Amino acid sequence: LQVNVDEADVGSVKVGQKASFTVSAYPSRKYPATITRVAYGSTTTDNVVTYVTYLDVDNADLTLRPGMTASSTITSTERRDVLLVPNTALRFTPAVAGGTSTAKSSSGIVSSLIPRMPRGGAAKSASGSGTSRQVWVLQGGAAVAVGVTPGISDGRMTEITAGDLQAGMLVITDQRSAGTAP
Repeated sequence: LQVNVDEADVGSVKVGQKASFTVSAYPSRKYPATITRVAYGSTTTDNVVTYVTYLDVDNADLTLRPGMTASSTITSTERRDVLLVPNTALRFTPAVAGGTSTAKSSSGIVSSLIPRMPRGGAAKSASGSGTSRQVWVLQGGAAVAVGVTPGISDGRMTEITAGDLQAGMLVITDQRSAGTAP
């Protein structure tokens, strides 16, 4: 099976990794596969750069036919039994009384519209992996900062590899002003 891998993802794709895919003819069936080759030459279509990646597939039952369109998932990293938090929890900063953020900011409407670096100063890697951060948890009706070290992320959830966060703690991801319906 040949799949096109986006240039943003090709750096994490390696020979021997596991993958799976589905085809339109059998949408409820997941076929397992293994990456056997990642091309070095790119292909550009409509300004999208991709790299052809070859997957080894067992087609003993002959359900797969030439030309079928497949949707594939490549597993670049897999972890089990880890503590996860939503990525929004790593970006959240609670507002203090009066509706302003606890983060230092300039006054005025224009300054509130200017994008700011994440708390902690310098820009982080895409996953924030290995850098000490904080999340806010609800304890006794108040927001309390808890130090954490994030690990890998799937873009939606991030692994917590160290820190004081425990399973079962109520992590805050958003804040509503008083009188706002949920």
